Amino acid sequence: MATQEFYIRSATEDEARGPFNQEQLVALAENGQIDAATLYYDAAAEQWTALGSDAALMALVFPEKKKLRLGAKEIKSLNAEAESAPPISVGDMLAAAEGRTAETKGHHALAIDQAQAAKIGLWSALFALLASAAALAVPSLDRLLALDYLGLLQQQPLALLGILDLFLAVMLGLGSISFYPFVRFRATLGLGMVGFVLFVHGQTVPLVALAAGSLGLYFCTICISYLGVGLAALAGLGGMAALAWLVLNHPA
Repeated sequence: MATQEFYIRSATEDEARGPFNQEQLVALAENGQIDAATLYYDAAAEQWTALGSDAALMALVFPEKKKLRLGAKEIKSLNAEAESAPPISVGDMLAAAEGRTAETKGHHALAIDQAQAAKIGLWSALFALLASAAALAVPSLDRLLALDYLGLLQQQPLALLGILDLFLAVMLGLGSISFYPFVRFRATLGLGMVGFVLFVHGQTVPLVALAAGSLGLYFCTICISYLGVGLAALAGLGGMAALAWLVLNHPA
């Protein structure tokens, strides 16, 4: 039958197609161009016969494809946990993230350490600004209470910088770290303006305190490591507190 030639047609057609060999019939079957109802010419019987009526021919043209089967015991999920493993709760996940479990103890997540360091920097910058506000605005408190802003601008303009420090401190107290760029600008501006005034008057010690406080204030908004933020906080708080103490106890 391998070399036998076939003529085929559908039941609704009068014109036959062919001749086709067995391989060609198999290709037509795979492409869906023939099916069990397709007629082929049976030369022995001298009549048109449906492919489905010849079991042997059907087996050759439409061979049954073997299906790959897996036993139930062979199918295993790679993500499945052992039946004896206890369920993981939200508390367990938080404890692991905070390094409070046996497996993660002593290995805090880097992001948590950085967040805590940044929080220390936030509060250090806030108190440094308050100390700076006290140094710059308290000596002009009478004019501030009188709302004499024109007099302040003409005679004590640095008091306005103290008001800005107070405003920035309030914003940081509300957790608004979006004001960090303004804090950095304030640190550099204050170092330039106040530093110039102190330098002109020959006040070396207050100038050093101002420089340390301004640099510390600047880096409190940048550092996210414990060492860096610790040094920045020490310089910022110490410098601004020293400046406030010198200005309030030894007015020029």
